[in-house]
Amino acid sequence: MKLELFDFIDETLKLIEENKDDLEKVAETLEKFFMDSFSINDHFLNVNYRIKSLESLKEKILRHNFYIKYKTPENLFQNLSDLIGLRIECRFIEDENKIYKDILKLFNIKEDDGYYSNSLNSNIMLRLDEKQPQKQKNGFEIYKIDGKYSKNGMTVNFELQIKSLVNVFWGEIDHKILYKNFNYMLTEGFFRDIMSSIKDNLAMIDRQLMLVYNHLNDMDASNSATKKSQLEALLSKIIHDIYIVKVRQEIGFVVDFKKSTDVIVNYISTKDGPEESENYSPNFLRILNRLNDISRNEISFNNYINFERNIYFEDNFCDKIGNSILKIINKDFRWNLLFRIIFEIEEGNNAEDFEGFIRFIKFRFYENIITVLENKELSKEDKDEITNSIMDAIANCFSKETDIDFINNCSINSLNNNIEKIFRSVNDYEDWRKQKEKILEEIMNYNF
Repeated sequence: MKLELFDFIDETLKLIEENKDDLEKVAETLEKFFMDSFSINDHFLNVNYRIKSLESLKEKILRHNFYIKYKTPENLFQNLSDLIGLRIECRFIEDENKIYKDILKLFNIKEDDGYYSNSLNSNIMLRLDEKQPQKQKNGFEIYKIDGKYSKNGMTVNFELQIKSLVNVFWGEIDHKILYKNFNYMLTEGFFRDIMSSIKDNLAMIDRQLMLVYNHLNDMDASNSATKKSQLEALLSKIIHDIYIVKVRQEIGFVVDFKKSTDVIVNYISTKDGPEESENYSPNFLRILNRLNDISRNEISFNNYINFERNIYFEDNFCDKIGNSILKIINKDFRWNLLFRIIFEIEEGNNAEDFEGFIRFIKFRFYENIITVLENKELSKEDKDEITNSIMDAIANCFSKETDIDFINNCSINSLNNNIEKIFRSVNDYEDWRKQKEKILEEIMNYNF
């Protein structure tokens, strides 16, 4: 005969499944509320939610004897504190307290049993009469607040946590290594010592990241070029270090793609347009947060890169460069890796990002040519003709081998400097007409 405990579990899981859609709607409402309320704050990063899985709920019922405590599935449903889990993420450990204070300011209407509501959405209440942060069983602290959402006669409990980036990472370690590991009991003291050491190291990393962030914010705005250079160098190293490990794990050896990561960072930091250049810190932090997600994900380098639609090229230069790359993007590993990294970081439409990258390469040459011709005795029509001829020669030079080294910063700067030297002897259209064939041939046959 089946134990009543397991009938209780089956009925509870069925009840949760029947209310799944309602729980999802409540979770989305909570996520939007806290996102809208706190996104204006600089120390706020994101809000995530999860609805307790059936497997996790089953385990919790057994672990805590909820069958005895709550008697009926309906009673458990009404009293389970973390049926919905909500997590507010911030950058640093000290920002957790800032978020908590923001919550205290927002939820300032006292209700019954230690709960407080707010003037923006009275359906959402938080229990704020408990000391925060709370001490966990593992000895570490966490901001964990009980909440409830009541509407149309239905009340759903949720648990709100506030976590910095390092504590998000720490939470995953603690949950998967200790909480979910039933074999460590015999050497619990050893595990606790190791985990405590890891926590201390994460706290140190948090302080180091905060120093970097504060340094970036305090840098003199007049020194924006230095600031941009420092940010791009740091991002390039982070990207390289993340992917070199994943490449080694996936294919068993390491390829040299440091110059490619420099190009990737150049593209990402300028893709939003010139107006973005006045403030690099937000873009830096956006990319850093995305890289934090990527570092935890599995990445396969065996699959083809596909596009959602046909690629559109705006002119002859982009067409030649772009189609040359498309022919080998799934054959040449370094080209494949470069665009795989871009597409993963940007998380959007692959076709749009590919087109944007080709325009970025075009701009690197086009801007230099415009500068070179600026003070020459040439009409606008003459300048357009010369510019198109040089751009076409550059595209032909690239298309001969489609070598990825062509687009690294050293190669682009080298060719741009050579073009500048060539045009020192060109002052007007007559000079161009006489030297045109020689100039274009030299550009098309340029060796890096």
